[in-house]
Amino acid sequence: MAPQYRRFVALGDSQTEGCNDPDPAGGWRGWADRFAERLAATTSPELTYANLAVGGCRSRHVRQIQLPAALALEPDLASVVVGMNDLLRHDYDLEATVAEVEETFAALRATGCRVLTMTFPDVALMLPVMRWLRPREEQLNGRLVEAAARHGVEVLDLFSLRLSADPAMWSHDRIHGSSVGHARIAAGMCELLGLPDSDHAWAVPASAPMTGLTVARRDAWWVATFVAPFLARQVRGAGSDKGAKRPQLLPVRSPENDEGSRQARPAEVEPVETR
Repeated sequence: MAPQYRRFVALGDSQTEGCNDPDPAGGWRGWADRFAERLAATTSPELTYANLAVGGCRSRHVRQIQLPAALALEPDLASVVVGMNDLLRHDYDLEATVAEVEETFAALRATGCRVLTMTFPDVALMLPVMRWLRPREEQLNGRLVEAAARHGVEVLDLFSLRLSADPAMWSHDRIHGSSVGHARIAAGMCELLGLPDSDHAWAVPASAPMTGLTVARRDAWWVATFVAPFLARQVRGAGSDKGAKRPQLLPVRSPENDEGSRQARPAEVEPVETR
């Protein structure tokens, strides 16, 4: 039987913040919110939840800013997902990135907290135009898995799944998850913890990958619309200056409209058309 938790704290960047998965109140929801909701609905009815993730954060920001705040909340369950913003920087340093994340793992685990993380999805499946980045991503994923193993951190492996090629997984920017994508990642975390009614169905692609001219057109549009502005921000060193969306532990409530979760299982997902 899955254990009960009282304090879940999520650390990371825009993926954990929930970017491009809107909630009914006009903010972002995301996989961490969805996962917390499932925990509260099953094994942990007294669960409180804080989300310290901020879009644009790199590994050092998580260690220096989010980690102290997380430790002060005394979580018994935490998630740490960070490193992609490091990876995409012109001054990316593999050793420094891994060291920052590992120190975050170690500090949380030293308190007795259960810690979860995940590998980054295969960027070459998400966007073939970015296949040049795959060796660097695979190396970072491998090193983070090794660091997780040293500290007893549990890993949801997204990199090895064909799910990354499913257009339904990704929002219009092809970088952040769609509501369906966030719901599927949450379902993966539920399976990792062995929550009631969880299974591996979330990992089965719902629609066939696009091919040929459709992919070429989509990738060209994506580079012009998202890559160029992103690289400009990286050169300037620009990042988000906003605070965390949920800095304090609060009771978990399920939203009225749960479109992503209703579509999380493959039999229910409709293929999405991408530019």
